[in-house]
Amino acid sequence: MANLDNVLQQLREEHKQAQGAVEKLQQAISTIESLNGNSAGITVNGNRPKKTMSAAARRKIAQAQKARWAKLKKQSPQANAKHLNSGSRRISAAGRKRIAAAARARWARVRAQQVKKAA
Repeated sequence: MANLDNVLQQLREEHKQAQGAVEKLQQAISTIESLNGNSAGITVNGNRPKKTMSAAARRKIAQAQKARWAKLKKQSPQANAKHLNSGSRRISAAGRKRIAAAARARWARVRAQQVKKAA
């Protein structure tokens, strides 16, 4: 039993020494990063810092996008006017009759199949 206690005590001492070494390494890394200005872009915990954009930069991007859309709309005004003035699309009476006839034919086939299966 005394032998196991000695081994356990020795392992705990090695563990403390290893933790001290790790702390020293982390401190050295953070010191070098602070001197370097953290040019690698990686923080101590391994994540990249959050990138933020200034309000002025967002405003510039929004204005540029609005300008692109305005230019695109200016280039083809007749295409835009065609869609705006046409209203909703309507189907002709003949087209409605064809669709209704096709639907009646499909339902007739379904009913015929049901009668065939029941018999």
